[in-house]
Amino acid sequence: MAPTRSGDRNAGKRRTRVHVVSDVHGNARDLARAGEGADALICLGDLVLFLDYADHSRGIFPDLFGRENADRIVELRTARRFEEAREFGARLWAGIGMGRAAAIEKAVRKQYAELFAAFPTPTYATYGNVDMPPLWKEYAHPGTTVLDGQRVEIGGWAFGFVGGGLRTPMRTPYEISDEEYAAKIEAVGEVDVLCTHIPPEVPELVYDTVARRFERGSRALLAAIRRTKPRYALFGHVHQPLARRMRIGATECVNVGHFAGTGRPWALEW
Repeated sequence: MAPTRSGDRNAGKRRTRVHVVSDVHGNARDLARAGEGADALICLGDLVLFLDYADHSRGIFPDLFGRENADRIVELRTARRFEEAREFGARLWAGIGMGRAAAIEKAVRKQYAELFAAFPTPTYATYGNVDMPPLWKEYAHPGTTVLDGQRVEIGGWAFGFVGGGLRTPMRTPYEISDEEYAAKIEAVGEVDVLCTHIPPEVPELVYDTVARRFERGSRALLAAIRRTKPRYALFGHVHQPLARRMRIGATECVNVGHFAGTGRPWALEW
């Protein structure tokens, strides 16, 4: 037996409100207020700020190597000259005494300490592609539930969570194979709200108008939306998409990946 969605179990009960954020990218100040007025906060990942493409002076990379070098690597990546960008970055990292991995982990730990402390109780969170999942267990306090390929009930609705991104030339920390990602989507099954970091593979949802490139969306996610028909599919990852929301069949698809820039969560009430 598999009751999957909630139906009308909330009939006659008080309304539930959740706030949803994604792509926090270091914005701890607004994150501390993101749960105000809500029964729960949902975070769809990318807590870390490695490099701000809108302000090249912000993030781990410019902190280590300066604004000019940040300008250069953004220029190369935006032009999709990924091999040149990797070679340029490798030369810079070669000059870091403690080594690349240790320097990044030290900086990420500093950001995580501040960001996880800002999460309200309760928070339900999954990983983004720039996150480092092995560290989350050290910083997630008891009020924060981390989910990946799992589901939880909030206010009588079933919420499914799938974190991370698919493999790209960017080689960010939490990229996985299409097969592994599809298995997590399958494990979640039918839910009322499907929460992922990356969007379904739809051109209007995956194209970033500022970075001027198509990000990777998931075909398995798109197929699951068409097959299981959740009420909502919520995601981030693409900061300036052609379309922030659209319907796919019965499902309202919403990009909530604007938190770093706006400081405002997206609200869902039922």
